Amino acid sequence: MNDRGSVKTPVAAAPPTVRAARSPREAADAPGRRTARGAARRTGGWTPWLYLAPALVVLGGLLVYPIYQLGLISFFQYTQAQVSGGEPATFEGFGNYAELFGDPQFWQVLLATVLFAAACVVSTLAVGCALAVLLTRVRAVPRLALMLAALGAWATPAVTGSTVWLFLFDPDFGPVNRMLGLGDHSWTYGRISAFFLVLLEVVWCSFPFVMVTVYAGIRAVPGEVLEAASLDGASQWRIWRSVLAPMLRPILVVVTIQSVIWDFKVFTQIYVMTGGGGIAGQNLVLNVYAYQQAFASSQYGLGSAIGIVTLLILLAVTLVYLRLLRRQGEEL
Repeated sequence: MNDRGSVKTPVAAAPPTVRAARSPREAADAPGRRTARGAARRTGGWTPWLYLAPALVVLGGLLVYPIYQLGLISFFQYTQAQVSGGEPATFEGFGNYAELFGDPQFWQVLLATVLFAAACVVSTLAVGCALAVLLTRVRAVPRLALMLAALGAWATPAVTGSTVWLFLFDPDFGPVNRMLGLGDHSWTYGRISAFFLVLLEVVWCSFPFVMVTVYAGIRAVPGEVLEAASLDGASQWRIWRSVLAPMLRPILVVVTIQSVIWDFKVFTQIYVMTGGGGIAGQNLVLNVYAYQQAFASSQYGLGSAIGIVTLLILLAVTLVYLRLLRRQGEEL
């Protein structure tokens, strides 16, 4: 009894939590289960590689082995005499690379290739993304017509497309000069105008891939997000820059890398539209330069060295681009 005359009932203490004891059989089987789970994880780690094995074998035969042969030839003096079997191949070490890097024309061609590829990539992405946004704004019939026209340009062989563009800008019979009143102006005579003409053809046959890919990404964006941005008063450019572009970044990474690879190794358009590299080689790019050295001059070792340098440049650009994206926190 307490001071106020009431009886204080003691509170029973909560019983301690008792962990159920495992039976001897369960205790004996626990290490076995852990071992089985570890073995399952180790086995599961090899399962994806087993599925990829056929594709890796095909890639090894179609990609790795030719690159190996290309690198091997680049270390030898390999000319027409060695191809015909008249003379044995002579090991040059890095002699072909030293000759290549000591040639001022190589550095001029490399600079022209980088600038030309950069202009093609930027133009292709700009046209492709703009048309992808346009596809989301038009009705079904115009959308279908635009997509069919773009896919037709994409499916056109590079030789055919280059020939058509040469006819359109022909100084004597081309309709473009007549429409613009340029008379007999030759677009392929000047260095800048020839590169510009090739750039137009490259963008024409490349933008459909960007357009279709980005359009598919835009259609996957929830409509509520775009509607909310519009209600907040955002312009179309602001919606693209602040809403769509960040959400489509993984897709833009893919199309950018693809465009860099395709445009950096352009060959057919330059070779056909400038007659093998332009007047006195003013429109040479690395692939055409390698072709001239390997087949026109029969210096196959030097041409192979140019091919290896081109491959290393593309790998370096791709890896640097991916590294920058990882630093920005982008998951790839």
